[in-house]
Amino acid sequence: MILKKKIILGSSSPYRAQLLARLGIEFVSANADVSEVPLEGELPAATALRLAITKARSLKHKFPNALVIGADQVADLAGVAIGKPGTRPQAVKQLQQMSGQTLLFHSGIALLDVASGRIQSRIVATTVRFREFSKREIENYLDRENALDCAGSAKSEGLGVALIASMQSEDPTALIGLPLIALIDMLQVEGVSVLT
Repeated sequence: MILKKKIILGSSSPYRAQLLARLGIEFVSANADVSEVPLEGELPAATALRLAITKARSLKHKFPNALVIGADQVADLAGVAIGKPGTRPQAVKQLQQMSGQTLLFHSGIALLDVASGRIQSRIVATTVRFREFSKREIENYLDRENALDCAGSAKSEGLGVALIASMQSEDPTALIGLPLIALIDMLQVEGVSVLT
């Protein structure tokens, strides 16, 4: 008899849970209590990958026979990490910096098979070119959409798309925070097919 491994989403993000739910597989969300502070001198892509792996590994003792998904995203403006704003003044500041600029959003994804210790991980990058927008447009946007918990202060899946001139990625779900195409590949390596 083969025991089916439980799938754990190591994130309290409702956006990631909504994305994973699209696959129609059973999973449990668990908060991966990990400091998201970048290490000194760490590049944004390296931060996103390290945190995705760390989040997956942080839950291994709680779920000994599971597949644990870790994910993180860091926005990169010319090598400078742009994180979650947390406050409206910080969101205004971030969006002013991003107006007319091109950013790379590094979405880290990791899948840990706790029983074997095998971990798969990768970065999926999304290039986003922002329109030029005024402070008034920023204020109007933030009045209409709460984006304080999103890297870069804009939700591409919501009204934040009005701030974007173009985006390029191998995975359209990466910018929302959970690259499903990469995750499906990883799950298949572990014997989990979303279509069977």
